[in-house]
Amino acid sequence: MKILFVASESGPFIRTGGLGDVVGSLPKTISQLGEEVAVVLPLYEEISADYRNKMEFIGSSVVPLGWRQQYGGLFKLEWENVSFFFVDNEYYFKRKGLYGHFDDGERFAFFSKAALELLPFMNFGKKKGAPDIIHCNDWQTGLVPVMLDAFYRHLDFYKNIKTVMAIHNIEFQGEMDKYVIDNVFGIPASHAAIVEYKGNANMLKAGIESANKVVTVSPTYAKEIMDPFFANGLEDILKARSFKISGILNGIDVDLYNPEKDKALFVKFSASTPAKKAGNKKGLQKLFNLPQKEGVPLIGMVTRLTSQKGIDLVIRVIHEILSLDLQLIVLGTGDWKYENALNDIANQYPTKMASAIYFSADVASKIYGGADMFLMPSKFEPCGLSQMMSMRYGTIPIVRETGGLKDSVAPFNPETKEGVGFTFVTYNAYDMLDAIRRAVGTFANKEEWSALMKNAMEKDWSWARSAREYIALYKSI
Repeated sequence: MKILFVASESGPFIRTGGLGDVVGSLPKTISQLGEEVAVVLPLYEEISADYRNKMEFIGSSVVPLGWRQQYGGLFKLEWENVSFFFVDNEYYFKRKGLYGHFDDGERFAFFSKAALELLPFMNFGKKKGAPDIIHCNDWQTGLVPVMLDAFYRHLDFYKNIKTVMAIHNIEFQGEMDKYVIDNVFGIPASHAAIVEYKGNANMLKAGIESANKVVTVSPTYAKEIMDPFFANGLEDILKARSFKISGILNGIDVDLYNPEKDKALFVKFSASTPAKKAGNKKGLQKLFNLPQKEGVPLIGMVTRLTSQKGIDLVIRVIHEILSLDLQLIVLGTGDWKYENALNDIANQYPTKMASAIYFSADVASKIYGGADMFLMPSKFEPCGLSQMMSMRYGTIPIVRETGGLKDSVAPFNPETKEGVGFTFVTYNAYDMLDAIRRAVGTFANKEEWSALMKNAMEKDWSWARSAREYIALYKSI
């Protein structure tokens, strides 16, 4: 099969979060399994010259968008056996930042239309011609399936293309005034109702309606978004289209997140040498001026400081948490009220807690490698990657059973020695506190804790598992 990913970001070129991690890893892994894969991205100004200088100019075309006739250039770069194409238009993409501009709807409508218009230039794979599958990602590419049907489906080159719409986070839908459907996007009246929802334009809804399949980043999240609590207003559409919605759990780059190779660690270790992890704990405690006590459990958090990530729960019972014989380190930025609260609490408990109100990939790896436990009490979590990363380093997750957290963290059973972490169900601070207490109690039992670490470190979180499921999904359509 030939699969084309259309996305607004991808590692290693440009990324702001989980979407960039997925698009940077999944196509590469699908390619390694024998499929022909390419990715198309906007050519943002912030893509470094190191990559730009290696790109080859492929061609250009006029891209019609409503009444506009815009330039669309196409560049190509081969990277890890995947063809990456970049759509060039300085009016839309020569600016600082990927998102948050007043005309984001127009920018990504142009990108979606340009990806389709320039598709005949993208000769990748052994056989020339159109891809079998276009894999769209989040609202920024939600117009691709509807534009394919509205403008291109009647042409021989495009007539057999199937589409997949991936939802990485349904909270972001590309909603704006419905005026744009005709006057900016140029969607004809015959397809306008597909883009409109509750009196507005909704780009993600358009993709859900038009794509052959819809996939979320975990099986549990695929079920949760049928509920109004999680669906952010799209529950009616999702229920009506439930027959084509499924979930596939993300993976992580197991070469990048590898305690045997990670240069950020104080001491490298593996599942066969778990005792060496203690050197990372001592180094982490020293880095944050905490007493170097091996017998005291150290809990780490690497997170955005927002209510979605459960920081309100942590602050609600922080004094009860710190009354236990443990230490806590929090790394991240976010809402100022949480940043200030965590700094104040850390000042009250200088020997038990440290707050690092910044982000550093180096320090994050040190926390994954040096903490005993990793706290992730999210209100909702489409997939989550941090819990998988922590398990790679033998750091035991404490999570709420939601989305990908539920799918990836089986609760530890002390009788059978099965499971990889500690969980709680209700979004409640005291239920979270109970899970922390259970983890601390198990930490005191060295036999049980060793079994738990072994279970966590031996789990397969590679993208190969996910990629096989995606290939099966593509073949089904």
